[in-house]
Amino acid sequence: MTALEQYSRLEATGLWREGPDAQRCEVLVSLGNATLIIATPAEVARTHWSLPAIVRLNPGKRPALYAPGEQADERLEIDDRDMIDAIEKLRAAIDRRRPHPGRLRLWIGASLAAAMVAAALFWMPGALIRQTASVLPPAGQEAIGQQLLQEIGRLTGPVCSPVAGSGALTRLSRRVLPDAPPRLAVLPSATPATLALPGNIIVLNAALLEEHDTPEVVAGFILAETIRRDAADPMLRLLEDAGLVATLRLLTTGQLERAALQAHAITLLSQETGPVAGALLRPMFDAASIVATPYAMAAGVTDLDGIAPAHDGPSATLLSDADWVSLQNICNR
Repeated sequence: MTALEQYSRLEATGLWREGPDAQRCEVLVSLGNATLIIATPAEVARTHWSLPAIVRLNPGKRPALYAPGEQADERLEIDDRDMIDAIEKLRAAIDRRRPHPGRLRLWIGASLAAAMVAAALFWMPGALIRQTASVLPPAGQEAIGQQLLQEIGRLTGPVCSPVAGSGALTRLSRRVLPDAPPRLAVLPSATPATLALPGNIIVLNAALLEEHDTPEVVAGFILAETIRRDAADPMLRLLEDAGLVATLRLLTTGQLERAALQAHAITLLSQETGPVAGALLRPMFDAASIVATPYAMAAGVTDLDGIAPAHDGPSATLLSDADWVSLQNICNR
Protein backbone atom coordinates (compact mmCIF):
# COMPACT_ATOMS: atom_id res chain seq x y z
CA MET A 1 0.00 0.00 0.00
CA THR A 2 1.15 3.58 -0.60
CA ALA A 3 1.16 4.46 3.10
CA LEU A 4 3.60 1.64 3.83
CA GLU A 5 5.98 2.66 1.05
CA GLN A 6 6.29 6.12 2.64
CA TYR A 7 7.81 4.58 5.80
CA SER A 8 9.65 1.63 4.22
CA ARG A 9 13.06 2.77 5.56
CA LEU A 10 11.95 3.95 9.00
CA GLU A 11 13.65 2.28 11.99
CA ALA A 12 13.72 2.97 15.73
CA THR A 13 14.79 1.33 18.96
CA GLY A 14 12.31 0.09 21.53
CA LEU A 15 11.85 -2.17 24.54
CA TRP A 16 10.17 -5.55 23.89
CA ARG A 17 8.81 -8.08 26.36
CA GLU A 18 7.83 -11.54 25.15
CA GLY A 19 5.49 -12.34 28.06
CA PRO A 20 4.31 -11.17 31.49
CA ASP A 21 7.25 -12.84 33.28
CA ALA A 22 9.92 -11.98 30.73
CA GLN A 23 12.41 -9.15 31.08
CA ARG A 24 12.32 -6.24 28.68
CA CYS A 25 15.10 -6.12 26.11
CA GLU A 26 16.24 -3.51 23.63
CA VAL A 27 15.14 -4.22 20.05
CA LEU A 28 15.23 -2.67 16.60
CA VAL A 29 11.78 -1.85 15.23
CA SER A 30 11.11 -1.44 11.50
CA LEU A 31 8.13 -1.44 9.15
CA GLY A 32 7.82 -4.35 6.74
CA ASN A 33 5.22 -5.49 4.21
CA ALA A 34 2.05 -5.14 6.31
CA THR A 35 4.04 -6.05 9.44
CA LEU A 36 5.99 -4.45 12.26
CA ILE A 37 9.35 -6.26 12.45
CA ILE A 38 11.01 -6.62 15.85
CA ALA A 39 14.68 -7.63 15.72
CA THR A 40 17.76 -7.61 17.91
CA PRO A 41 20.19 -4.68 17.56
CA ALA A 42 22.20 -7.03 15.32
CA GLU A 43 19.13 -7.28 13.01
CA VAL A 44 18.25 -10.86 13.91
CA ALA A 45 14.46 -11.05 13.68
CA ARG A 46 12.69 -12.00 16.92
CA THR A 47 9.07 -11.66 15.82
CA HIS A 48 6.77 -9.64 13.60
CA TRP A 49 3.34 -8.20 14.22
CA SER A 50 0.54 -7.79 11.72
CA LEU A 51 -0.23 -4.06 11.37
CA PRO A 52 -4.02 -4.60 11.16
CA ALA A 53 -3.94 -6.44 14.51
CA ILE A 54 -1.71 -4.05 16.51
CA VAL A 55 -3.35 -2.42 19.56
CA ARG A 56 -2.10 0.68 21.39
CA LEU A 57 -2.53 0.23 25.14
CA ASN A 58 -1.94 3.86 26.22
CA PRO A 59 -3.38 6.24 23.60
CA GLY A 60 -1.92 9.74 23.72
CA LYS A 61 0.89 8.87 26.14
CA ARG A 62 4.64 8.47 25.67
CA PRO A 63 6.43 6.20 25.51
CA ALA A 64 3.78 4.43 23.44
CA LEU A 65 2.88 0.89 24.52
CA TYR A 66 1.74 -1.61 21.88
CA ALA A 67 0.57 -5.23 21.76
CA PRO A 68 0.16 -7.54 18.72
CA GLY A 69 -3.51 -8.17 19.56
CA GLU A 70 -6.22 -7.75 22.18
CA GLN A 71 -5.37 -10.98 24.03
CA ALA A 72 -1.61 -11.05 23.37
CA ASP A 73 0.98 -11.09 26.17
CA GLU A 74 3.78 -9.43 24.18
CA ARG A 75 4.48 -5.73 24.76
CA LEU A 76 6.52 -3.16 22.81
CA GLU A 77 7.47 0.25 24.21
CA ILE A 78 8.54 2.96 21.75
CA ASP A 79 9.63 6.51 22.56
CA ASP A 80 10.67 7.60 19.05
CA ARG A 81 8.18 10.25 17.89
CA ASP A 82 8.61 9.54 14.16
CA MET A 83 8.02 5.80 14.58
CA ILE A 84 5.00 6.40 16.83
CA ASP A 85 3.51 8.83 14.29
CA ALA A 86 4.13 6.35 11.45
CA ILE A 87 2.50 3.46 13.30
CA GLU A 88 -0.52 5.58 14.26
CA LYS A 89 -0.96 6.87 10.69
CA LEU A 90 -0.79 3.34 9.29
CA ARG A 91 -3.24 2.03 11.91
CA ALA A 92 -5.63 4.86 11.06
CA ALA A 93 -5.31 4.18 7.33
CA ILE A 94 -5.97 0.47 7.85
CA ASP A 95 -8.93 1.21 10.11
CA ARG A 96 -10.52 3.42 7.45
CA ARG A 97 -10.30 0.58 4.92
CA ARG A 98 -12.07 -2.03 7.00
CA PRO A 99 -15.56 -2.14 8.48
CA HIS A 100 -16.14 -0.19 11.69
CA PRO A 101 -16.11 -2.60 14.65
CA GLY A 102 -19.60 -1.53 15.74
CA ARG A 103 -20.98 -2.08 12.29
CA LEU A 104 -19.11 -5.38 12.03
CA ARG A 105 -20.69 -6.60 15.27
CA LEU A 106 -24.08 -5.54 13.99
CA TRP A 107 -23.44 -7.33 10.71
CA ILE A 108 -22.27 -10.45 12.55
CA GLY A 109 -25.35 -10.44 14.79
CA ALA A 110 -27.73 -10.05 11.88
CA SER A 111 -25.87 -12.69 9.88
CA LEU A 112 -25.97 -15.07 12.82
CA ALA A 113 -29.73 -14.71 13.20
CA ALA A 114 -30.31 -15.24 9.51
CA ALA A 115 -27.85 -18.12 9.35
CA MET A 116 -29.36 -19.91 12.35
CA VAL A 117 -32.88 -19.64 10.94
CA ALA A 118 -31.74 -20.81 7.53
CA ALA A 119 -29.72 -23.65 9.04
CA ALA A 120 -32.65 -24.78 11.16
CA LEU A 121 -35.05 -24.74 8.23
CA PHE A 122 -33.06 -25.57 5.12
CA TRP A 123 -29.32 -26.09 5.57
CA MET A 124 -27.06 -28.84 6.77
CA PRO A 125 -23.99 -27.91 8.87
CA GLY A 126 -21.68 -28.16 5.86
CA ALA A 127 -23.70 -25.56 3.99
CA LEU A 128 -23.51 -23.16 6.94
CA ILE A 129 -19.73 -23.56 7.08
CA ARG A 130 -19.43 -22.88 3.35
CA GLN A 131 -21.64 -19.80 3.65
CA THR A 132 -19.58 -18.44 6.55
CA ALA A 133 -16.33 -18.89 4.62
CA SER A 134 -17.78 -17.07 1.60
CA VAL A 135 -19.10 -14.00 3.48
CA LEU A 136 -16.26 -13.44 5.97
CA PRO A 137 -14.80 -9.96 5.21
CA PRO A 138 -11.24 -9.75 3.82
CA ALA A 139 -10.03 -8.00 7.00
CA GLY A 140 -11.37 -10.89 9.07
CA GLN A 141 -9.71 -13.49 6.84
CA GLU A 142 -6.42 -11.60 7.00
CA ALA A 143 -6.50 -11.51 10.81
CA ILE A 144 -7.31 -15.23 11.02
CA GLY A 145 -4.57 -16.05 8.49
CA GLN A 146 -2.04 -14.11 10.58
CA GLN A 147 -3.11 -15.95 13.75
CA LEU A 148 -2.80 -19.29 11.95
CA LEU A 149 0.67 -18.31 10.71
CA GLN A 150 1.73 -17.59 14.30
CA GLU A 151 0.47 -21.01 15.43
CA ILE A 152 2.42 -22.70 12.62
CA GLY A 153 5.48 -20.65 13.59
CA ARG A 154 5.26 -21.96 17.15
CA LEU A 155 5.69 -25.47 15.75
CA THR A 156 8.35 -24.78 13.11
CA GLY A 157 10.19 -21.74 14.41
CA PRO A 158 9.22 -18.08 13.88
CA VAL A 159 8.82 -16.45 10.51
CA CYS A 160 12.13 -15.33 8.98
CA SER A 161 11.78 -11.60 8.38
CA PRO A 162 14.92 -9.43 8.26
CA VAL A 163 14.33 -6.07 6.64
CA ALA A 164 16.22 -6.77 3.39
CA GLY A 165 14.59 -10.15 2.90
CA SER A 166 11.11 -8.76 3.54
CA GLY A 167 11.55 -6.20 0.77
CA ALA A 168 12.74 -8.89 -1.64
CA LEU A 169 9.71 -11.04 -0.79
CA THR A 170 7.41 -8.13 -1.58
CA ARG A 171 9.06 -7.57 -4.95
CA LEU A 172 8.93 -11.28 -5.76
CA SER A 173 5.22 -11.43 -4.91
CA ARG A 174 4.39 -8.43 -7.08
CA ARG A 175 6.49 -9.78 -9.94
CA VAL A 176 4.96 -13.27 -9.96
CA LEU A 177 1.32 -12.31 -9.28
CA PRO A 178 0.97 -8.58 -10.02
CA ASP A 179 -2.85 -8.55 -10.12
CA ALA A 180 -3.29 -9.93 -6.59
CA PRO A 181 0.14 -10.27 -4.92
CA PRO A 182 0.00 -12.50 -1.86
CA ARG A 183 1.86 -11.86 1.35
CA LEU A 184 4.83 -14.25 1.29
CA ALA A 185 6.18 -15.63 4.57
CA VAL A 186 9.23 -17.89 4.99
CA LEU A 187 9.46 -20.50 7.75
CA PRO A 188 12.77 -22.15 8.66
CA SER A 189 11.84 -25.85 8.59
CA ALA A 190 9.39 -28.70 9.06
CA THR A 191 6.78 -27.48 6.59
CA PRO A 192 5.64 -28.62 3.15
CA ALA A 193 7.24 -26.69 0.31
CA THR A 194 4.33 -24.22 0.29
CA LEU A 195 1.14 -23.57 2.23
CA ALA A 196 -1.80 -21.28 1.43
CA LEU A 197 -3.46 -19.58 4.42
CA PRO A 198 -6.59 -17.41 4.67
CA GLY A 199 -6.10 -13.73 3.86
CA ASN A 200 -3.98 -14.29 0.71
CA ILE A 201 -0.93 -15.55 2.62
CA ILE A 202 1.46 -18.07 1.05
CA VAL A 203 4.08 -19.72 3.27
CA LEU A 204 7.38 -20.91 1.79
CA ASN A 205 9.76 -23.47 3.26
CA ALA A 206 13.21 -21.89 3.56
CA ALA A 207 14.66 -24.94 1.79
CA LEU A 208 13.04 -23.72 -1.44
CA LEU A 209 15.23 -20.64 -1.28
CA GLU A 210 18.38 -22.26 0.06
CA GLU A 211 18.56 -25.40 -2.12
CA HIS A 212 17.84 -23.99 -5.58
CA ASP A 213 20.01 -21.83 -7.78
CA THR A 214 17.38 -19.59 -9.41
CA PRO A 215 14.27 -17.73 -8.22
CA GLU A 216 12.28 -19.22 -11.11
CA VAL A 217 11.96 -22.42 -9.07
CA VAL A 218 10.42 -20.53 -6.15
CA ALA A 219 8.14 -18.62 -8.53
CA GLY A 220 6.87 -21.93 -9.93
CA PHE A 221 6.05 -23.25 -6.47
CA ILE A 222 4.17 -20.01 -5.71
CA LEU A 223 2.14 -20.34 -8.91
CA ALA A 224 1.38 -24.00 -8.17
CA GLU A 225 0.22 -23.16 -4.64
CA THR A 226 -1.99 -20.41 -6.06
CA ILE A 227 -3.72 -22.98 -8.26
CA ARG A 228 -4.25 -25.28 -5.26
CA ARG A 229 -5.57 -22.36 -3.21
CA ASP A 230 -8.06 -21.39 -5.90
CA ALA A 231 -9.26 -24.99 -6.10
CA ALA A 232 -9.64 -25.40 -2.31
CA ASP A 233 -10.36 -22.19 -0.34
CA PRO A 234 -8.02 -22.07 2.72
CA MET A 235 -10.71 -20.39 4.84
CA LEU A 236 -13.22 -23.12 4.00
CA ARG A 237 -10.68 -25.83 4.79
CA LEU A 238 -9.97 -24.22 8.16
CA LEU A 239 -13.66 -23.98 9.10
CA GLU A 240 -14.35 -27.53 7.94
CA ASP A 241 -11.50 -28.67 10.17
CA ALA A 242 -12.72 -26.51 13.08
CA GLY A 243 -16.33 -27.72 12.86
CA LEU A 244 -19.79 -26.21 13.20
CA VAL A 245 -19.50 -25.05 16.84
CA ALA A 246 -16.30 -23.11 16.17
CA THR A 247 -17.88 -21.61 13.04
CA LEU A 248 -20.91 -20.41 15.01
CA ARG A 249 -18.61 -18.84 17.61
CA LEU A 250 -16.75 -17.09 14.81
CA LEU A 251 -20.03 -15.60 13.63
CA THR A 252 -20.99 -14.44 17.13
CA THR A 253 -17.62 -13.13 18.35
CA GLY A 254 -15.60 -12.49 15.18
CA GLN A 255 -12.85 -14.72 16.66
CA LEU A 256 -11.78 -18.30 16.01
CA GLU A 257 -10.71 -20.31 19.03
CA ARG A 258 -6.99 -20.86 19.38
CA ALA A 259 -7.52 -24.61 19.84
CA ALA A 260 -9.06 -24.77 16.36
CA LEU A 261 -6.12 -22.83 14.90
CA GLN A 262 -3.59 -25.10 16.65
CA ALA A 263 -5.29 -28.26 15.38
CA HIS A 264 -5.45 -26.93 11.82
CA ALA A 265 -1.78 -25.89 11.96
CA ILE A 266 -0.84 -29.50 12.75
CA THR A 267 -3.05 -30.72 9.89
CA LEU A 268 -1.38 -28.37 7.41
CA LEU A 269 2.12 -29.35 8.49
CA SER A 270 1.34 -33.05 8.04
CA GLN A 271 -0.28 -32.76 4.61
CA GLU A 272 1.31 -33.97 1.40
CA THR A 273 0.84 -32.03 -1.83
CA GLY A 274 1.24 -33.48 -5.28
CA PRO A 275 2.44 -31.68 -8.42
CA VAL A 276 0.10 -29.42 -10.37
CA ALA A 277 -0.57 -30.33 -13.99
CA GLY A 278 1.57 -28.48 -16.52
CA ALA A 279 -1.52 -27.58 -18.54
CA LEU A 280 -2.75 -25.48 -15.61
CA LEU A 281 0.65 -23.92 -14.90
CA ARG A 282 1.64 -23.02 -18.45
CA PRO A 283 -0.75 -20.02 -18.85
CA MET A 284 0.45 -18.60 -15.53
CA PHE A 285 4.13 -18.86 -16.46
CA ASP A 286 3.36 -17.26 -19.83
CA ALA A 287 1.34 -14.44 -18.25
CA ALA A 288 4.17 -13.64 -15.82
CA SER A 289 6.90 -14.07 -18.49
CA ILE A 290 8.79 -16.57 -16.33
CA VAL A 291 10.91 -19.42 -17.68
CA ALA A 292 9.28 -22.68 -16.59
CA THR A 293 12.19 -25.09 -17.11
CA PRO A 294 13.88 -24.67 -13.65
CA TYR A 295 10.60 -25.32 -11.83
CA ALA A 296 9.65 -28.25 -14.07
CA MET A 297 12.99 -29.94 -13.37
CA ALA A 298 12.86 -29.26 -9.60
CA ALA A 299 9.24 -30.36 -9.16
CA GLY A 300 9.36 -33.27 -11.58
CA VAL A 301 6.64 -31.86 -13.84
CA THR A 302 7.06 -33.56 -17.20
CA ASP A 303 4.10 -32.05 -19.07
CA LEU A 304 4.99 -28.36 -18.72
CA ASP A 305 5.50 -27.11 -22.28
CA GLY A 306 6.15 -23.56 -23.39
CA ILE A 307 9.39 -23.08 -21.49
CA ALA A 308 10.32 -19.67 -22.91
CA PRO A 309 9.03 -16.37 -21.50
CA ALA A 310 6.48 -14.46 -23.53
CA HIS A 311 8.97 -11.63 -24.08
CA ASP A 312 12.64 -10.91 -23.40
CA GLY A 313 14.43 -7.92 -21.96
CA PRO A 314 14.42 -6.20 -18.55
CA SER A 315 10.68 -6.73 -18.07
CA ALA A 316 11.26 -10.50 -18.10
CA THR A 317 13.81 -10.35 -15.23
CA LEU A 318 12.38 -12.05 -12.16
CA LEU A 319 14.62 -10.70 -9.37
CA SER A 320 17.89 -8.83 -9.08
CA ASP A 321 20.92 -10.77 -7.90
CA ALA A 322 20.94 -8.78 -4.66
CA ASP A 323 17.30 -9.64 -3.92
CA TRP A 324 17.88 -13.33 -4.66
CA VAL A 325 20.89 -13.44 -2.32
CA SER A 326 18.81 -11.73 0.37
CA LEU A 327 16.10 -14.37 0.00
CA GLN A 328 18.54 -17.27 0.10
CA ASN A 329 19.86 -15.95 3.42
CA ILE A 330 16.58 -14.74 4.89
CA CYS A 331 16.63 -17.31 7.72
CA ASN A 332 20.34 -16.93 8.44
CA ARG A 333 20.29 -13.39 9.90
